[in-house]
Amino acid sequence: MKKEIGIAFACLCGIFIMVWIIQGNDFFMYKIFAPQYAKVQRETFEQTKSYQSGTIQELRKYQLEYAKATDQQHKDALSSMVLHTAADFGEEKLPADLYSFVQGLKHPTDVLR
Repeated sequence: MKKEIGIAFACLCGIFIMVWIIQGNDFFMYKIFAPQYAKVQRETFEQTKSYQSGTIQELRKYQLEYAKATDQQHKDALSSMVLHTAADFGEEKLPADLYSFVQGLKHPTDVLR
């Protein structure tokens, strides 16, 4: 009787260990590959035409608002938003007029202010 209980307990422990190994392996595989998968998804999204044109449109909108702004605090806030967006987007991808606008905000001159 004790022998059968011992065998049943050993089988039960074996099943639990097998399940843990399989599930633990899935967890560790997810932990390793999920960040890389998310990075590839993000890079792919950033290369889409809709993302790029949307970001350029957003920067043009900020440029127009900056030109219309009269309050220095408003200009400073818009400048911060433009520089943040351009840094995330990559200045090398910007059209020439937006690139010069961003450069002017980075290195302010009397012309822009």
